Amino acid sequence: MIPVMRPYLGPEEAAAAAEAVASGWVAQGPRVAQFEREFAAYIGAADGVAVSSCTTGLHLVLHVLGVGPGDEVVVPSYSFIATANAVRYTGATPVFADVEEATGNLTAATVEPVLTARTRAVMVVHQGGMPADVPSLRALCEPRGIQIVEDAACAAGSTFGGAPVGAGALLAAWSYHPRKLLTTGEGGMVTTDSPEWAVRLRRLREHGMTVSAADRHAAGGSVIEEYAEVGFNYRLTDVQAAIGLVQLRKMGEMIARRRDLAARYQQALSGVDGLVLAADPDYGTTNYQSFWVLLPDRFPGSRNQVLAALAERGVSARRGIMASHLEQAYAGHPHVPLPVTERLTARTLILPLYHELTEAEQDTVVTALSDVLAGAGVR
Repeated sequence: MIPVMRPYLGPEEAAAAAEAVASGWVAQGPRVAQFEREFAAYIGAADGVAVSSCTTGLHLVLHVLGVGPGDEVVVPSYSFIATANAVRYTGATPVFADVEEATGNLTAATVEPVLTARTRAVMVVHQGGMPADVPSLRALCEPRGIQIVEDAACAAGSTFGGAPVGAGALLAAWSYHPRKLLTTGEGGMVTTDSPEWAVRLRRLREHGMTVSAADRHAAGGSVIEEYAEVGFNYRLTDVQAAIGLVQLRKMGEMIARRRDLAARYQQALSGVDGLVLAADPDYGTTNYQSFWVLLPDRFPGSRNQVLAALAERGVSARRGIMASHLEQAYAGHPHVPLPVTERLTARTLILPLYHELTEAEQDTVVTALSDVLAGAGVR
């Protein structure tokens, strides 16, 4: 079975993790600090604050913005459910907005209709690594006093206007889950250009402690920490950071390979009538964290039937991005009509794409999908 993804890990990551274990410092420590500096520099942000996951990062971001009960945060339903869940952790209300079909992202046109006097923030997701048009959302929201938060879980290495996604972001959260290009197993990061927020985020991720464990150790004497506010336990470990540092140095190689493979998919599947393929928007480039396809309108079968048929041919594909408002956890949650979201979640699927996918394996995927669609009279 050709898997839909496989993390690109090797002996260098194993050696780095072993070195961290041998050092005796396996919790949050010097490697985490180095990883924060290097990832922030890669993104083009002033500071990075490592956390245990992108979800906890999003929660911290909303917390430092003071979002809470009675507030609303606009989010796409067309996203992994953690995007909406992070809002609920604060006691605020997630408000679902629709997305545009071409990118699967929020736009100013889809967000404006759901803004209210209670809107405190808009959480824009760079879905599947596809860069969102953040400047247009800022132009809409900032005059209203609404903050833009970037859920950049999938977007490390994507660009907007020639600059890295996340450069200049007020607050952006990143994921290092194994489905992402850069993985530490689990883990995440918050990047920001605000020194004040960086200091508070570091304090909050470690129980609200005024002096971190690493700083107490470095001080060499008796240092008594204080707890000025209620915090959380959202730390990354030095073992994870050691892996992340190796992965970060591979990013250029990984992105180039994925973009080459995506171009092969685009060329090989271009003859399938009506099939829409993931592609760069005019204003930026995607890292192709996921390569999704939208089934032709004339195809009479369901997305799930296509997935089953591909599996029979040895290809493990996945459904496209979920629609959170259709899940049990959000049953009865009020929302405006979301026609594009519902169309995309019902009619898209994600094809295998990972660094070590061979061209022969990719050809098998192309042939399998083409045959399945042709068998239904699409061509």
